[in-house]
Amino acid sequence: MIHQLSAVWKFRHFLFALVRLDLRLRYRRSVIGVGWSLLNPIAMTVVFAVVFSSLLGGGDIPRYVPHLLIGMAVWGFLRESAVSGCRALISNECYIRQSPLPYGLYPLRTVCGQAIHSAIALAVAIVIAVAYRPDTNPMALVWIVPGLLLAFLTAWAAATIFAFVNVYFQDTQHLLEVGAQIVFFMSPIIYYPQNLTDKGRGWLLLINPVNLYLDMIRDPLVTGVPPSAQLLGTAAGFTAVMIGLAIGTTAWLQKRVIFHL
Repeated sequence: MIHQLSAVWKFRHFLFALVRLDLRLRYRRSVIGVGWSLLNPIAMTVVFAVVFSSLLGGGDIPRYVPHLLIGMAVWGFLRESAVSGCRALISNECYIRQSPLPYGLYPLRTVCGQAIHSAIALAVAIVIAVAYRPDTNPMALVWIVPGLLLAFLTAWAAATIFAFVNVYFQDTQHLLEVGAQIVFFMSPIIYYPQNLTDKGRGWLLLINPVNLYLDMIRDPLVTGVPPSAQLLGTAAGFTAVMIGLAIGTTAWLQKRVIFHL
């Protein structure tokens, strides 16, 4: 892992150039450009708020909108990092064949690009949360930092694992897209966690790792309460497992993957 991180740092300028290239290509000839990163979550939140606020949000719009918008930003980052990360090695085949750069660089390219879009959406969510709740504790912006860092590392690890798996089994991305739809409705994003616990489905929260990052990032902003030590420990443990799997996958397959690209 130390070797991978030092190699990534050594080629950080190349990484930043790739991320800038992705941003330029994504918004080339677009009138609004990066503004789509703002419009998309806002539009989705408006739709969900109008349709589900009375059904799942109890009709409390000031509470429901920040809950929904922050949840969508966190979920969008984790989902897109994993799904788009599936093609991280395949789409960078030309670089892999030309230069022996660390394989972790290419999934990181995908995750960094998605992090920029999600950071914009999260910034909008924070502004709306503060607008609805002017008494929001300013320390909440500090309390969410561990959650953001662990979510980023988990997304990088997941993108790395699925990038290698997808080289050998290219239906991985399609399976992930289907699985992501299932996990989305299992996660308390468009509804509150109480909606599950009240119906005896609280165990879904316990087996869903996405809920860890939702709680660490969303709850401090919405409720003003810092994440508990138990929550941080559980999330750190899950992140460590994902990093271990990513390191093991890379060490196992990095010498053979070039023959399957």
